[in-house]
Amino acid sequence: QVQLVESGGRLVQAGGSLRLSCAASGLTFSTHAMGWFRQAPGKEREFVAAISGSGIAKYYADSVKGRFTISRDNAGNTVGLQMNNLKPEDTAVYYCAADPSTAREMKLMRPIDYWGQGTQVTVSS
Repeated sequence: QVQLVESGGRLVQAGGSLRLSCAASGLTFSTHAMGWFRQAPGKEREFVAAISGSGIAKYYADSVKGRFTISRDNAGNTVGLQMNNLKPEDTAVYYCAADPSTAREMKLMRPIDYWGQGTQVTVSS
C-alpha cells in the first residue's frame, strides 16, 4: 500500500521561509516522479513543483519560480519543498503526489496515481 505523508506546514509571516517534507512508502521511489500541489479555499488544486525520478528534471509553476525549490532523496524516500519569501497568496493545503509517469506530465496536470493527505500552510500578512 502506497503512503505519502506530508509534514512541515504551519503558520508563517509573509517573507518567511518554510520547508515541507513528504515521506513515501510502498512504492519503488526512484521510478516515480514526485510533485507538490496546493489548494486554497474555494479554488481548484494547482500544480506547484515536480521532480523526476532521477532528480535531474524539475518543473515549477510560474507563481513560485525563484522562490520554491523541490528536491528529493532517493535513499531516504523523501521529497522536500523549500519555500522562501512566502506570500499570503501561498496560503493553501499542500499535497505531495507520486506517479510513475514524468515530472512534465505532473506539470500538465495529468491524472496522478498517489496523493498524500495534505499539510496546511498559512502565510500571514
